[in-house]
Amino acid sequence: MAAVITPAVPEQTPKASSPSAMPFDLARPPVIEGFIPLPKVKDETIKEKFIRKTKDNPFVPIGCLGTAGALTYGLRAFHRGKNKQSQLLMRGRIFAQGFTVVAIIVGVFTTALKSKQ
Repeated sequence: MAAVITPAVPEQTPKASSPSAMPFDLARPPVIEGFIPLPKVKDETIKEKFIRKTKDNPFVPIGCLGTAGALTYGLRAFHRGKNKQSQLLMRGRIFAQGFTVVAIIVGVFTTALKSKQ
């Protein structure tokens, strides 16, 4: 009759990994072959960023202030019933908005040209 052969190595139960074990360290970034991360730039405050951006392209804040001023005075004239002055200021607001948009576009192009050089 056939004899039952028992394995010489005792059965091993697979160890269950604990749910808290992570395959990588969350405190450090993963290592990616061929990728060299740039050094972290110093965090700047909102004021510092505003000053830097204003120095790069001073016409955008000027256009924004012109737009806001024309809108404010135009609405004030409209409220007081000065229709002719209100219409003139609303046209000035549209001109200031156009100036701001052109200043933004010129700023984007000059920044793109600086980065290529």
